[in-house]
Amino acid sequence: MCGVNGIFSKNKILNIEKRIISMNNSIIHRGPDAGSYFIDKNIAIGHRRLSIIDTHSRSNQPMHTSSNIWHIVFNGEIYNFKAIRKDLRYPFSTNSDTEVIIAAVEEKGLNWFLERANGMFAIALFNSQTDQLFLIRDRLGIKPLYYFHDSNQFIFSSEIKGILSSGLVPAIFNEKAVDEYLANRFVRAPYTFFENIKQVNPGEYIVIDNNLNLKEKVYWQLPSEFNVSSNFNETSITKKFEDELLKAIKLRLISDVPLGTYLSGGVDSSLITAIVSKNKADSINTYTIGFQESNEFEFARAVSEKYHTTHHEIMMRENEYINHWERLIALKDSPLGVPNEIPLAIMSEKLKEDITVVLSGEGADELMGGYGKIYRLPFDYSNNHSESSFYDSFIDKYEYVPRKIRDKFINTSKLYREEFDEKIRNDFTHYSNEQNVFRYFHMYHVKGLLQRVDMTTMQTSVEARVPFLDHNLIEFCYSKIPYKLKLKWKSANAKNNAKNLTSGIYSETLDTPKYLLRKIAYQYLPPNIVDRKKVGFPVPLSDWMKNLEGIALELLSDAKWLKNEAVKELIIQSKNENRSAQILWMFINIELFKKQYFNKKWIW
Repeated sequence: MCGVNGIFSKNKILNIEKRIISMNNSIIHRGPDAGSYFIDKNIAIGHRRLSIIDTHSRSNQPMHTSSNIWHIVFNGEIYNFKAIRKDLRYPFSTNSDTEVIIAAVEEKGLNWFLERANGMFAIALFNSQTDQLFLIRDRLGIKPLYYFHDSNQFIFSSEIKGILSSGLVPAIFNEKAVDEYLANRFVRAPYTFFENIKQVNPGEYIVIDNNLNLKEKVYWQLPSEFNVSSNFNETSITKKFEDELLKAIKLRLISDVPLGTYLSGGVDSSLITAIVSKNKADSINTYTIGFQESNEFEFARAVSEKYHTTHHEIMMRENEYINHWERLIALKDSPLGVPNEIPLAIMSEKLKEDITVVLSGEGADELMGGYGKIYRLPFDYSNNHSESSFYDSFIDKYEYVPRKIRDKFINTSKLYREEFDEKIRNDFTHYSNEQNVFRYFHMYHVKGLLQRVDMTTMQTSVEARVPFLDHNLIEFCYSKIPYKLKLKWKSANAKNNAKNLTSGIYSETLDTPKYLLRKIAYQYLPPNIVDRKKVGFPVPLSDWMKNLEGIALELLSDAKWLKNEAVKELIIQSKNENRSAQILWMFINIELFKKQYFNKKWIW
């Protein structure tokens, strides 16, 4: 796990060595163990290393093939690199996954490697024979990769601050991202909060030639098939699903440094903890965090006691939360998406004392329909005979700050809203409504969670791994697990009774979201853990509403992206929404972020 940087130019760049060093220094938190760079003609690539596999200095980057044709900087892990290595004849000099990447690309080609690679990665490859630069991002977008591109230069980094630290790119506030962030809690790829800085799309790679012409190549997409069979053997499918899940988790145990798990007390992190504990000879470290006002310590403790983990409970207070807020925005290069990013970051600082790799439960809900109130919307829609399209009905329930509030209070462009509405509305015509919800959560929703995981862990030099987002596991669940085993009605009567209700009322009462995952979990966990209703990571923002109102009045009064005299009315109206405190928290986030980045000069 590391950080990558690079500058590729048509012309000679003054102070290119100083610039790549500055870029590396700006993301040193991603890789404190080593840092270096490679400069050839008008290209520079830089790297900061967090040593996980083959911690010896021989595996430092940039790395070069023995022919000196291919050059690489790489952030991430290729979990099956040993299996790929067996198919190669390359004269290896390290035991690292990095060398396997460049060996495979040189010997078999990039597409051959990508078809086989199981991992999370942001890779930059330069071919000094063809003068081509390749930027590759993993299938789900677990690892970030950003770039700036104009007619003279192409600049990339694991973090936007890396691009800005080159001294070649100005920070220009992208007002179109305001509406996008308030709707989704993050900005969907390829866009960012910075004009002219984009994300490489997940499942794609970019090829840039020496004239800076750019081509995008898609190498992976979500499966088009979706199992809706009513004729199946539940026992057989359960066993195969467990095998695939065990495979995904075991792959992610490869490490030459200490490893542990997050343990919130929910079924996802508890199941990972149980499986990891069964596959590790020694007691593993587990971590949970909460507030005096709300926490899930008793449930996490029960799992820890069952599997004899070395468990750490962290208690957090309001003033501690507020004090870390702006610092973490600066690390993320964007407004925070969810309130629990701050406690997650503090927990990561604590776990760094003992471990460097942590397994986390992100992706389980997206995999098996865990957000029952949303995943059951196709059923509600079919019973309500709504005149609006399913997409419009879905978006109305899904978006975080309702469109009526955004339209009333912000004065920025809705261009991204219109673009994604058109694209996704069209996409929805090609699949069933049930499949559309699963696809939406994998294509968009989970990306916000991954941004959160990356920032909260990498800011303290910790690598997070997410086994529920293993692409083989996702493909298996789409094609082999029937929809009825993901969200299962408790009885035929339950389904009939639900027809007269809405999912917000009946979900988890008349049905069981993540049914098959819970069925497996009963083999590992106490029933009270498996049967718990889903709760979000509890941050008591509502208890702090008065403090948030004071911050909003002080901070937002001069916000240019808000309509005139909007703040007091925004405070009043937000109180009428279910997520009142978090809505206000999000508006505050934008201005805290804006003040940090756009009032300073980056060009030098």
